[in-house]
Amino acid sequence: MGAKELWVLLAALRAGWCLLPQAGYLHPDEFFQSPEVMAGDILNLQVYYPWEFLSSSPCRTVVFPLMTSGITYWVIKSLQQLDICSSCINSYTLLVSPRLLFTVFSFILDYSVYRLAPSWEADRWKALVLLAGSYVTLVFYTRTFTNTLEGLLFALLMVLVSSRKPESSLAEPTSSPLIGIVTTAGFFNRPTFLAFALMPLLYWAGSIVDSQRSIKTVINHFLKLVLCACFTAVVFITADTFYFTSMGLDNLYNIKNNSLFDVIGQLNEKMIVTPFNFLHYNLNPHNLALHGSHPRVTHFTVNGMMLFGILHVLAIGAGCKMLKQYICQLIRVKSYYHGSSGLLAHSKGKPTLLLFYFVPLAFLSLFSHQEPRFLIPLILPLVLFSTSQNRAMKWKYVIVIFNMLGALLFGCLHQGGLIPCLFRLEQLVHSPESSNHPRHYTLLFAHTYMPPRSLLNIKKRDTHIEVIDMAGSEEETLCQAVEQRANDFTCNDCHVFVVIPGTIRATVTKCSVSFLNETLIFPHLSMEDPPHIPFLLSRDWRSQLGLYILQLGR
Repeated sequence: MGAKELWVLLAALRAGWCLLPQAGYLHPDEFFQSPEVMAGDILNLQVYYPWEFLSSSPCRTVVFPLMTSGITYWVIKSLQQLDICSSCINSYTLLVSPRLLFTVFSFILDYSVYRLAPSWEADRWKALVLLAGSYVTLVFYTRTFTNTLEGLLFALLMVLVSSRKPESSLAEPTSSPLIGIVTTAGFFNRPTFLAFALMPLLYWAGSIVDSQRSIKTVINHFLKLVLCACFTAVVFITADTFYFTSMGLDNLYNIKNNSLFDVIGQLNEKMIVTPFNFLHYNLNPHNLALHGSHPRVTHFTVNGMMLFGILHVLAIGAGCKMLKQYICQLIRVKSYYHGSSGLLAHSKGKPTLLLFYFVPLAFLSLFSHQEPRFLIPLILPLVLFSTSQNRAMKWKYVIVIFNMLGALLFGCLHQGGLIPCLFRLEQLVHSPESSNHPRHYTLLFAHTYMPPRSLLNIKKRDTHIEVIDMAGSEEETLCQAVEQRANDFTCNDCHVFVVIPGTIRATVTKCSVSFLNETLIFPHLSMEDPPHIPFLLSRDWRSQLGLYILQLGR
């Protein structure tokens, strides 16, 4: 099978696995920074609004959630209202529709590789296969993370700054307005985008100076960039101010009934710039510590390896070799530069791609809170670097095995029972029996990731369903909560379900309660409550890799 045919197969796998859907649950942010918020605003469902989207602490722009999850939810809502699809809104469509849009957007990465590979002396189709076969692309880039959008905007920026005139070998960046728009949009999506944009912008600036003879033309390019950046910022600030001062799209739509002067007055009263609020919060070490503190070398030593495997090692090796050569040249009092572009020139050692990879990595390492997903935008320069001079070919079997294991772990196993569990509970609370004879349901989750309530498809007006998230509560606290609901006789037709991973099932059975029935959902791997190795070797190994739905007896 040729590289082109293999890429087509991997692209089909990406789309098909999204529709299946993927059961792995990577991080709560994949739900609570976009779909959960839009499900509450557009579909009027019971959701949990994260603190970043509260009017008291607006730290996330609403523009991208509205343009992604918001659009998909508006489409399925419209289809249901028009009776084109009588039950369009259900747990499956609520999960898959935003993911499907992100999956479509993920092919921006493929387009970027296709465009950039010849410029960096990389084999176009081998680079595409390496990209499409990476579990980072298959799993992370099909999820509704702001980091995913950050990676796509970074890819677009690299394409824009690398644009060339057909008749010239020098870069001719004629896309100054688009570069300004993409950079500003990336900053409002995640302020950390500036770390990724730094080297492309310096590369673009160097190319401008090299390719232009007139200072007037150079200034014209920069003015276009700045003006478009300012205009984009005004659009984001206006949209966020409308949203957070009205708090929700329902109220936002009602603004049209007000006069223009009322609207302008509302904007002037409280101008909201979400990236500044984000930076103000995250530059406080105490706030970062609340989300987890890591050693500064975590990105270099752990996260890079976890995401990219041997490709990260190859990049570190090449970077050390390049740095050694550069230092030796300085010692010999020889200039490394062969033109004003210096390290940003297209030299044989591809130092520019290494800088595109390591400079953002270094900036992100300055913060104490370091998660693997923060690095997923770096897959583009790493793939281009690895396929230039066929660096990755000798490691192809290692790369295949690594990505298969990564896809299995993060796409299937990691918290993999929670989403199927929510699908099952949604069917239960909306079953014909529940509709004909209203019942009160209490759904208690413990030692799982935060359950996205939107997948239960519960309208805000429905008060007969209660969702309780006890996170990683201690045994005593958990037993008290379970026993309290088991001994509550004020409700005649109440049904209580306890959702726990199999690794702590024995803990719950010690509580002074009985269970009517139990359902095991397999597989489910909780790294916070990992399986016990001796049990994995016993007949009861499935329970250690499963999630239980226990119906409480009263």
